[in-house]
Amino acid sequence: MPTHRLQQAKRIVVKVGSNVLTARNDLNTNVIESISRQICILIDKGVEVLLVSSGAMAAGLRRMRLSARPDEIPQRQAISAIGQSGLMYAYEEAFGGCDKKVAQILLTSEDLNNRERYLNARNALYALLAWKVVPIINENDTIKVEEIKLGDNDNLSAMIALLMDADFLINLTDIDGLYTKDPRTFDDAELIPQVTAYNKQIETYAGDIPGALGSGGMLSKIRAAKKVTAAGVPMIIAKGTKPDILTRLFGGERHGTYFVPKEKKLPSRKCWIAYTLKPKGSIIVDDGAARAVLQNGKSLLPSGIVDVRGHFGPGDAVEFMTGQGPALGIGLVNYSVSEIQAIKGLKTSQIKSKLGSKPYDEVIHRDNLVITG
Repeated sequence: MPTHRLQQAKRIVVKVGSNVLTARNDLNTNVIESISRQICILIDKGVEVLLVSSGAMAAGLRRMRLSARPDEIPQRQAISAIGQSGLMYAYEEAFGGCDKKVAQILLTSEDLNNRERYLNARNALYALLAWKVVPIINENDTIKVEEIKLGDNDNLSAMIALLMDADFLINLTDIDGLYTKDPRTFDDAELIPQVTAYNKQIETYAGDIPGALGSGGMLSKIRAAKKVTAAGVPMIIAKGTKPDILTRLFGGERHGTYFVPKEKKLPSRKCWIAYTLKPKGSIIVDDGAARAVLQNGKSLLPSGIVDVRGHFGPGDAVEFMTGQGPALGIGLVNYSVSEIQAIKGLKTSQIKSKLGSKPYDEVIHRDNLVITG
């Protein structure tokens, strides 16, 4: 596990899961104080830290004297709303002990899918970091519905790492990393110290290690790792309750599972296109178009398009793929679904005669296109 990258990191995202922060459906204030103290030490050494924290549900259950999460979504949202203030109070107290201020940031996918709101969120976070205020980020569970939810805090932490051009993502959970089996159940489970490629075997290992109170198990953490490492950001999964885990990692000790990133870091705007936007449709391309885009770095032209699916307009995010297999990439389209349906298979010189105008030669320009497959 290359520790030098972490030791050289100037900006990191730390994600702390529900199973780390809670004990018997209550907040574990000892753990909160420990993690907060370690973050304070890193900040004093010049590291900028953004904290993505679960725990609102547990805090709400405690305040309402409930022993289990409600089944109904409105009640879960209400419990999270009740608990969020308690969670923030615990962090205020913990960080206040080392003379640090905190700020609460609640987000939905709408905040990150809209480019203007995305940039506004980033600018606000930059301002907080400049003031040495610790941003504590969570999904806005109170208003979360299927259309605007981010999924879970593993995904949110990956999106924040890309939003803020972080140098590292540290995901603190209740076990030491990715194992071949669930170590809480099987004595012969083996820790995987490093992951360089994502294959069926890795996903099988992760799928067999579920979460408990939180919504994300190990599989959601693997998906977060796949997202950030593809953009050139390394990630570690480590045990959050291990004493001084953050400072020990920064001190060069090897803990958990290290996910090796791609060598080239993806520009911020392309990270937004590839890993934040939700595709509103898909474009099916022929093999020639796939080769031109994947191997030669070309834009996607109408001549290579075979079919189009979904409901979208100009500027929306759309995946593209061949007739077989997963998506090859994603990009911002210059034309609506009906317009692409009309010009598919045509040369660019034929667009104007078909549509009456030709604002663009490309259906997706290479500057607005990211390879993800």
